[in-house]
Amino acid sequence: MLAVLLTTIFMSLIGVSIVNVALPSIHIALDASQSDVQWVLSGYALTFGVVLVAAGRAGDLMGRGGLFVVGVVIFTLASIAAGLAPDADWLNGARFVQGVGSGLLNPQGLGMIQQYFRGEERGRAFGYFGTVVGFSVAVGPALGGLLIELGGLHLGWRLTFLVNVPFGIAVIILALKWFPRPLFSRPGSLPLRATAADDPSNRAAIRNRKDGWRSLDPVGSLLLGLAVLAFLYPFVESRTAPITWALLPLAGILTWLWVLWERHTARQGHSPMVNLDIFSTASFSNGVTIMALYFLGTTSIWVLVALYVQEGLGLSALESGMFGIPAALLSSWAADWAGRRVMKYGRRIVIGGLLLALLGLLLSMLVIVLQAYGYASPWWLLLSLSFIGLAQGSVISPNQALTLMDVPLDYAGSSGAIMQTGQRIGTSVGIAMITAAVFFTLDRFSWPVATVVGFCVITAVVLIALAFAYKDLRDRRRSGKAIYQATA
Repeated sequence: MLAVLLTTIFMSLIGVSIVNVALPSIHIALDASQSDVQWVLSGYALTFGVVLVAAGRAGDLMGRGGLFVVGVVIFTLASIAAGLAPDADWLNGARFVQGVGSGLLNPQGLGMIQQYFRGEERGRAFGYFGTVVGFSVAVGPALGGLLIELGGLHLGWRLTFLVNVPFGIAVIILALKWFPRPLFSRPGSLPLRATAADDPSNRAAIRNRKDGWRSLDPVGSLLLGLAVLAFLYPFVESRTAPITWALLPLAGILTWLWVLWERHTARQGHSPMVNLDIFSTASFSNGVTIMALYFLGTTSIWVLVALYVQEGLGLSALESGMFGIPAALLSSWAADWAGRRVMKYGRRIVIGGLLLALLGLLLSMLVIVLQAYGYASPWWLLLSLSFIGLAQGSVISPNQALTLMDVPLDYAGSSGAIMQTGQRIGTSVGIAMITAAVFFTLDRFSWPVATVVGFCVITAVVLIALAFAYKDLRDRRRSGKAIYQATA
């Protein structure tokens, strides 16, 4: 089961990073405009982020395995449509659908790990999950560059989409064979747990039985989906339409209305889309904040490296992709190592990972400065960026496990989806903010200076994430002390 989940999550996440190096080929081969090319990335990110929480809640209520398979089917069919696209409009339409499929399947993967693994096994499972996340981010550009090199201008970019198809078919077959039955359940029909009658999870399940289909909370789903859309849209479209920044106040209003609706739903005795009480759990709120900040900063590292290497140094797409390979391999090792030890060392592993990220950023800036003066080869970035790989493995998987540790199982899917929505928002905001700072600097200075400025912004964001990690460590110690005193 875990192999099926992780293969699919890898396939969906690599759909974000692999396309970066294919954009120049798409621009030429399809005679696409600059806006068309931008939407190849933006359309996927938007639909992915918008459906995440609603899909997570639907999986909590209707069965995670069934919705996972539906998401894989949609993603695979959309990959075929994208790979065979005759023009840019067709390609962007396929990418929108691909994002929907990815948004459906990702929260089910987190929810199923939460559901079927316990204790140290859960830590190891999240370790493997973190391996997949870190590896997909770093290896995507290298794989994309290789496929374009092999396939040429007109076929190479199509292969970056069609490569998903055999994996998707295999996953569908194995999921139907190995996933627990039933794959789908009527909302509110999932069995109660063999625990005390007043167990919070059982109380939620009883409300779901009473509400039936209403427990899907369509009003809450619509409000939150529109809020995420209004927030993300300006960050992915502002370069071509600055007026879209006017949507940010609307996003705030929609979020406020969503919170009011969820509280009203809970007061009426019904099951809300998201149990807002989970935000009062320090481990969850701290973990979501850390993850959003981490993705806000570090995801842009690979975008800046690709721009610096190709635009600043004149290297090829394949050479650009090579810079992330050592980091990807080390990320895989670190995530497995951290996943096996997260229950023992807790938040200290995340703090160590963030410190490694800061070290990697500082060393990378040093390499760029030395290269600008002719004292170092840019290939020394392979070494400095390796610390970023270690950081990815040490931060992502342990933070997943620690953040969801105290969340009721009946909200595992929607809670995991909230965390992933934070990742998507962080990624979109970070790329828009950091690349804007880089291009603003580039108008006045050289590529090395602009890249160092971008890395400085990322360093500031990682420092804020580190402060929240220390806050969570302090909160956990206080909570543990309070529990001990109450028991005594």
